[in-house]
Amino acid sequence: MALSGLEGKLLGTTKYRRDREKINMISYADDFVVTAASKELLEGKVMPLLVQSLSKVGLELSAAKTKITHIDDGFDFLGFNVRKYKNGKLLIKPSEVGIKRFLKTIKEIIKKGAAMPTDKLIHTLNNRLTGWTNYYRSSVSSKVFSRIDSEIFLTLMRWACRRHASKGKKWIVNKYFTTLRGNHWRFHCKIKDKDGSKKSLYLKNASDTKIRRHVKIKSAATPFDPLYREYFEQQEKDSVWCKAISNFEYSVGLKIIQPC
Repeated sequence: MALSGLEGKLLGTTKYRRDREKINMISYADDFVVTAASKELLEGKVMPLLVQSLSKVGLELSAAKTKITHIDDGFDFLGFNVRKYKNGKLLIKPSEVGIKRFLKTIKEIIKKGAAMPTDKLIHTLNNRLTGWTNYYRSSVSSKVFSRIDSEIFLTLMRWACRRHASKGKKWIVNKYFTTLRGNHWRFHCKIKDKDGSKKSLYLKNASDTKIRRHVKIKSAATPFDPLYREYFEQQEKDSVWCKAISNFEYSVGLKIIQPC
C-alpha cells in the first residue's frame, strides 16, 4: 500500500517522453526493479524521485541492496538472475546466491541426519527438492538442476561412508544406490507399504523436473467476463502448481538496470 502509485511518479507526463526515457517498474512486495534508457537518467531522475517518494511514507532505500547495473551484466531479482548475453538473448536463470543457499541447506540436512532413518531423510530431501525445482522450473534451469544432483550425490556418498566407516564402498553402493530408468546411481531405501510388502523409496532428482515455460495470460482476459470462461478453464487444466514452496528467504532491496 505504501508503494502504491510509485510507478506513476517515475513515468514521463507525455507519450514522447515515456518512449524516449523507457522507464518501467516491476515490483513484488517491497522488492522492485526499475529500467530506463540510460545510466544518467537513472542517477539524475529516477533515484531522486524514489528517495523523495519513499521518504513521504517513512521508507528509505537500502544502500547495500540498491545498485545501478547494465542488463549485459545482469541482476538478481526474487532468486532469479536476469541477464542479456552477447548473442542477444535475454536469459532468466536461478541466481548463484540462491543455488548456494539451497545447497547449503541440503548439505546441513544430510549432515544432521547422520542417525536419521534413511526413509525419513529421503522424505525430507524430496520435500525440499520438489519446492525448489518447481519454483525454478519455468526458467533456464536444466544445467543447474544437473549440478544440484551432482552435489547431492557427492554429499550422500560422504554421508554413507561416515555412517558405515567399517564397510567398503562396494557394500555402501549396493545398499544405498540402485538403477532406475537408466540412472545407475539413484539413492533409495526399502520401506513397507500398508500391506507389509517391501518397496523402494527413491530420492527425487532435480533433473527429473521438466522445464515448463511460463505462458503469459492475455492482457484483456478477466475471469469475470463470460467470453473468457473457456480460456481460464483451459489455463487451469494446463497449470502445474507447486506442492511445497517454503523456507525461501528473499533478499529485500532494489535493483535498477539500464537496458540497451
